[in-house]
Amino acid sequence: MQISGAQMVIEAFIAEGVDTVFGYPGGAIMNVYDEIYKQDKFQHILNRHEQASVHAAEGYSKVSGKVGVAMITSGPGFTNAVTGLADAYMDSIPLVVISGQVPMSLIGTDAFQEIDAVGISRSCTKHNYLVTDVKDLPRILKEAFYIARTGRPGPVHIDIPKDITAEIGEFDYDIELNLETYKPHTKGNPRQIKKAIEAIAKAKRPLFYLGGGIINANAAYLVRELIQKTGIPAVETFMARGVLSFDDPLLIGMLGMHGSYASNMAMSETDLVIGLGVRFDDRVTGKLSEFAKNADVIHVDIDPASISKLVNADYPIVGDVKNVVSDMLEQVGKIDSENYESWRETIINFNELHPLTFHEDTERIKPQWVIKRVGELLGDDANISTDVGQHQMWAGQFYPFTRPRQFISSSGLGTMGFGFPAAIGAKAAAPEKTSINFTGDGSILMNVQELMTAVEKKIPVINIILNNNFLGMVRQWQTLFYDKRHSETDLSVQPDFVKLSEAFGGIGYRVTTKEEFDAALKDAVEKNVVAFIEVIVHRMENVMPMVPSGGSLFNMMLLEKKGDK
Repeated sequence: MQISGAQMVIEAFIAEGVDTVFGYPGGAIMNVYDEIYKQDKFQHILNRHEQASVHAAEGYSKVSGKVGVAMITSGPGFTNAVTGLADAYMDSIPLVVISGQVPMSLIGTDAFQEIDAVGISRSCTKHNYLVTDVKDLPRILKEAFYIARTGRPGPVHIDIPKDITAEIGEFDYDIELNLETYKPHTKGNPRQIKKAIEAIAKAKRPLFYLGGGIINANAAYLVRELIQKTGIPAVETFMARGVLSFDDPLLIGMLGMHGSYASNMAMSETDLVIGLGVRFDDRVTGKLSEFAKNADVIHVDIDPASISKLVNADYPIVGDVKNVVSDMLEQVGKIDSENYESWRETIINFNELHPLTFHEDTERIKPQWVIKRVGELLGDDANISTDVGQHQMWAGQFYPFTRPRQFISSSGLGTMGFGFPAAIGAKAAAPEKTSINFTGDGSILMNVQELMTAVEKKIPVINIILNNNFLGMVRQWQTLFYDKRHSETDLSVQPDFVKLSEAFGGIGYRVTTKEEFDAALKDAVEKNVVAFIEVIVHRMENVMPMVPSGGSLFNMMLLEKKGDK
């Protein structure tokens, strides 16, 4: 059929099953927004900042497992969105982000709101396009969705000049894709899988190292089965929280800079690392030369560039984690879980020696208590988003996650301001779940304008602001490593968060006691509207354990026991 470029975008969304688009209009993308006005197949959520549009699309994608979609205009509209693209690229989140561009005749003339969007996005997208002919647009749209969701997922950017959106061309979306240079390898090599199973059977202290790639591959429940059948303990990265349920006896905990003592010691003592969907990030490994230095490594990942990039893999397996784990399950009969009984007892001893805990305070609320309490009251009924900082790490440590896609956070890029818009996207993807955003008094102000988005669209996100009047994580480093020189991290001058929420049409609570918190959370859930719950927490609390940057996992700074000085 002969339609305009703008109509092609709409028809592609419909063909791809898109039900939600996040965005912000402007001159260069106006033709597409005119077509959005005319259709009723999907909803458009108007954010109040383009960065928030992309973060909301990330939150939607993380919860739904679908490709998130965002749309912005040229120039500053695009540059505002770049942080979201970089965030999605680091965390392997499938997105299609469409930006408007000045007309073809004006490209390169420094026209109003012109920017080299494709040049800028090249380093922070899986792939990008500048559309120069309307006849290419259907193919490009189809390729973009395919590339975003296959292989190692990631964001794809399409830049469309305004005149291309106005031109008429033939829309054929049934074309067969043939990307000669893009052929994701999804099946693991059977010989390598057999060797890996043999290595597991011979190991005395094997350890599953679970990464976010498991969730991307929708492989969590197969991984649970594999771990149960082998009896091998497991650690999760921050991005993998929820792969195993918090109460699984074989889950040791979170690994890395703020991982539990038992998890980090288990990684330091293992003789075989079984890495599934991981990339050996520096926040996990610490000092590379000391990371699992007595262990062989099995590394399963769909991205061949990730294998042996940082840690040499003795048993490299390129393939989709879901397919590889499925093949491994067929051979687990060779593995005797009784062989690992003493290893499991060693790990129990690690946990008893230094359990993951915190010291209660009779006068002030501890932030860890807030996170645990939300878990006790809402548990599986909530999807948990976070901003970035101490509250983010405490959420990873203390929330009782029960399922994959329950936890939404900015991991690789560490983007303050991510949490609120991501929680909006999470709620759009799963309206039946309560959407909680744990945030800090610093992070919440980064995208506070999204209060208006949530109020207008009646998206009831509950923002729990753990207010310590500090940029907490930076302050922690300054306290520990900069002789308490708290340079520009004191946030004592703040808005009235209750009035701020009310000014946008939401509700607000300020709590200083546990009883007040319980009442506020219950009320916010029952009222089912946008809410700020400001919790005045212990000001100088630190996230512990902590592995200093560049240090070895087994050299952790630990929580002082009561009575220690």
